[in-house]
Amino acid sequence: MTSSKTAAPKLLESSCSIARSLGVVGERWTFLILREAFTGATRFAEFRAALGIASDVLTDRLATLVEYGVMAREPYQEPGSRPRDAYLLTDAGRELDVVLASLQQWGDHHLPRAEGNTIERRTREGGRPVHVGYIDDDGNEVAPRDVAVIRTAAYPT
Repeated sequence: MTSSKTAAPKLLESSCSIARSLGVVGERWTFLILREAFTGATRFAEFRAALGIASDVLTDRLATLVEYGVMAREPYQEPGSRPRDAYLLTDAGRELDVVLASLQQWGDHHLPRAEGNTIERRTREGGRPVHVGYIDDDGNEVAPRDVAVIRTAAYPT
């Protein structure tokens, strides 16, 4: 198994922004850590308890998220305990919510569970349901089937 420490640098050199992004957030556990962060987890023990992830894997994933500015460490200390770090989403990290929402939306549609969805996204004011979609320069939603994916001159040949 290739560790993220050896695979990430090669991906981060790619001309493809998708490959570079995957070099930072492409691990399954990384997305689940982010899910927990979006629902309020900030402490190592919270992530570990919610995910059942091995401590060394969690340490590695959090270090990568901090290294690339997705999360930031903030020291805290409980009375009578040693100082520890909380992990908080940065602006770059919060922008990944739309990526997680898109994955969730796809999973809810194509891999539904009889019990229903575990997370919903709604407007803060009014509580209206929201979904992820393409928006053109005029603010109109565009159906995915009407969006072309076009290679640019920078695309590797």
